[in-house]
Amino acid sequence: QVQLGESGGGLVQAGVSLRLSCAASGRTFSRYYMGWFRRAPGKEREFVAAISGSGGVTHYADSVKGRFTISRDNAKNTVYLQMNSLKPEDTAVYYCATPVRIGPVVSPRSSNSYAYWGQGTQVTVSS
Repeated sequence: QVQLGESGGGLVQAGVSLRLSCAASGRTFSRYYMGWFRRAPGKEREFVAAISGSGGVTHYADSVKGRFTISRDNAKNTVYLQMNSLKPEDTAVYYCATPVRIGPVVSPRSSNSYAYWGQGTQVTVSS
């Protein structure tokens, strides 16, 4: 059974950094893409970043490119989202997700590509 658990959220002021973690269990972590999504109050869930199983390929939403960095430690079965220069518009519940199948994901930016989701961690950025 695949399980994902996010941590690292909190209440911070604009301009600071946070690092989110997502610990995975239940299968061979390094074979699967991992993605981060977020849902802001009153908005649809949106793509943030994704990373291939090896960590060699990454994808970012335009809104976070240059500020956020996704990475993974396959030895620890953990994916990270380093968030720098946080803005109030980054306020959201952040979720990690992973697909059913191993290997490349055709549409890593689409939530439909992911079958397993964590419970989310709240990030609140005050101005």
